[in-house]
Amino acid sequence: MQNVHYLNLFLGAGAIILQVLSVVALYLLFIGPKKNTYLAFIDKHYLKLGFIISLCASLFSLVYSEIIGFAPCYLCWYQRVFTFPMFFIFGTAIWFKDRKIVKYVLPLLSVGFLISVYQNLIYYFKANASTLPCDASGASCYQQLVSEFGGYISIPMLALTAFVSLITIVLVAHFYKKED
Repeated sequence: MQNVHYLNLFLGAGAIILQVLSVVALYLLFIGPKKNTYLAFIDKHYLKLGFIISLCASLFSLVYSEIIGFAPCYLCWYQRVFTFPMFFIFGTAIWFKDRKIVKYVLPLLSVGFLISVYQNLIYYFKANASTLPCDASGASCYQQLVSEFGGYISIPMLALTAFVSLITIVLVAHFYKKED
């Protein structure tokens, strides 16, 4: 169980770093100066970044369920439907050097994001148990299987971070203009 704790800390720290980097990128994209080396880096490498983030999200989702044995709830399964294809899409785009995948990935990421927001609201604000979409007798949104950094980092927060990070890099790749 100690190894699981270290994995949770590692993923939690990574999630917090991704959250900060996403907020900075969104700030710079919509409010900050128009020309920026940070945004230029994201724009240049967005396919690789998307591939790495989506691969890690899919891989660690499977590690938690298939190796550690945390049964995913219904909402986790729905989010997986929108997460798992991402690394194939980003990988294929890298292979064919096709940067024009925004119209394919943004709808998938947006639906996954909305499901993740809903799950986080349930998880952190303890919705009425009778209104939960998950059965409390089995895998449930209420189960605190991962709780790091004072309870801030959880499996729902890890999923939300992945969706926000992927949406952020796709938005940067779509809206960032290199020339002024």
